[in-house]
Order: sequence, then structure tokens, then C-alpha cells
Amino acid sequence: MSEHECMARVMYFESNRSSEDGMVAVGTVVMNRVKSEKYPNSICAVVGQKNQFAPGVLSKPMAAGRELAERTATKVMRGARHSGVGSNALFFHTAGYSFPYNNMHYVVIAGGNAFYEKRKNPTQTQAMVTPRREPVPRASPRTQPRVLAVSATPSAMPAMSIEDIIQSGAAY
Repeated sequence: MSEHECMARVMYFESNRSSEDGMVAVGTVVMNRVKSEKYPNSICAVVGQKNQFAPGVLSKPMAAGRELAERTATKVMRGARHSGVGSNALFFHTAGYSFPYNNMHYVVIAGGNAFYEKRKNPTQTQAMVTPRREPVPRASPRTQPRVLAVSATPSAMPAMSIEDIIQSGAAY
């Protein structure tokens, strides 16, 4: 099995095909482990470690979402990383689960997973990195603005694809 296929498979099964963002986050942890002296130095060896990733990650068939996982694996293997995961997070678990350990310093929640570093004195809980939704203010009919005209001209700032972001070297 190729390194690319191992990466695609771990991102596919561990992110539950939730989003490219979640897949890149999982791929970032795998690459962080590959560069760590505490783990094997190949993607397939890291993904194949016993009890580290979802059962069957290297053997179950992939279905819908496979193409996204393969495209995203290519991006990660070419250097794309999840900026929230950073270069030190080596662990993740399903978001919302809690464990009785006191060394889990959470860095981001992405794609349904909570990513963390192990530290002696962690300073961030899972709740602290959970994205919060701001309440939407409700306008009364008196204060609600009326739309008089809608511009048909596109925004001055063009949308960027993930490929454009990667080429520019920006984090996403």
C-alpha cells in the first residue's frame, strides 16, 4: 500500500468524511507523528500502529468521499497543514468525549474531532477551543433595515480555492 493511500484512508475513516478541513487536521497529526522521534517515520507505519486509529483503517472499503480523501491526501503530502492543529499536536479524539486525564491541552476542534497536545500543565480544555456561535440579534419591525437596492457587481475580493491558498503559502 502506498503512503498516499495510507494517508487518504486515515483521513477518510478518522474524519468521518465530514469536511476537507477535518481531513487536513487528521493528516496534520499523522505528519506530526511521522516527524516525531516517538513514532515510526513513515505514514503507513504510523497509520498501521495498533490501537492508534480506527479499526480497519487500512483494510475496510472506502465509498462516498473517497475522491475528497484522495485529493486532500495529495495536498497534505505536498505540505498543506491545518494551522489550528499546529506542529505539536499528536493526538485527537471524537469531539465532545471527555477523559479523566489531566495532561490534555486542546488546540482546535475540526471535522468532529478534538485535537490536543499532551502537556504537564495543560491550560486549555475542550470547551475553551470549541467554536462559539454568536447570538444573532433579532430586529424588531421598527428597527429592521429595509433593502432599497441590491448590487449585482461581484465582490472586490475574489474567492480563493484551496489550491490557490496552498500555492500562496497561506494557512487555512
